[in-house]
Amino acid sequence: MTKVYPNYAAAATTTTTSAKKEREASTTIDHDTVAVLTVWKKSLLLNCKGFTVFDAHGNLVYRVDNYMAQHKDHILLMDAQGTPLLTIRHRKRLSLGDNWLVYEGEEVTSSKPICTVRKQLNKCTLAQVLMTSISPENENEKNKKKEKEVAYMIQGSYSKRSCTVYDNKSRRVVAEIKRKEGITVGGGGGGGSSVVASFGADVFRLIVQTEEMDPTLAMAFLIILDHMLS
Repeated sequence: MTKVYPNYAAAATTTTTSAKKEREASTTIDHDTVAVLTVWKKSLLLNCKGFTVFDAHGNLVYRVDNYMAQHKDHILLMDAQGTPLLTIRHRKRLSLGDNWLVYEGEEVTSSKPICTVRKQLNKCTLAQVLMTSISPENENEKNKKKEKEVAYMIQGSYSKRSCTVYDNKSRRVVAEIKRKEGITVGGGGGGGSSVVASFGADVFRLIVQTEEMDPTLAMAFLIILDHMLS
């Protein structure tokens, strides 16, 4: 089976030009400002559905293990050790349409969501992200008023694994979902034929501008898109 994480050194004994180009391209990325994650739509646990996410060094960084029909309205995004980082709740109201609420940690009833993702499907726009903020005039009050503003727009085609998250004010790209290129192996000096090892639609990349967005939040957006559009 093709290795899904981008640690190509042990992926095959022989790599050809296409694999070398991808590896060389990754070395030009400033990993202090850009996180390149490999997302595998598969749980590490048997008989479970979910996501397994690796960083550019092949280290496990995120996991989702409860992504099944009976749990899709309450999803936990965890770190490699299984500690809950974010909770995603699906809320459907006839007047407001489909909304997904994102909470810090393992959400409890009394906690407030940090953002709301609204399904749009308008032209090329898939979703809007509304961040919860505190209005300045109330920031010193005991009961601070929460306001929501559209902070991010998500556009593109999730089925083609080609999506872009834009900052709604600056229109800067803060995160992207892209297909993961296949690796061509073989065809070395021994004269053997080369084989393209394709990853398919269940393995793809999440690229995050870390100065603009927390990769954990970007991963939550990806999970919501999958829930929304799969």
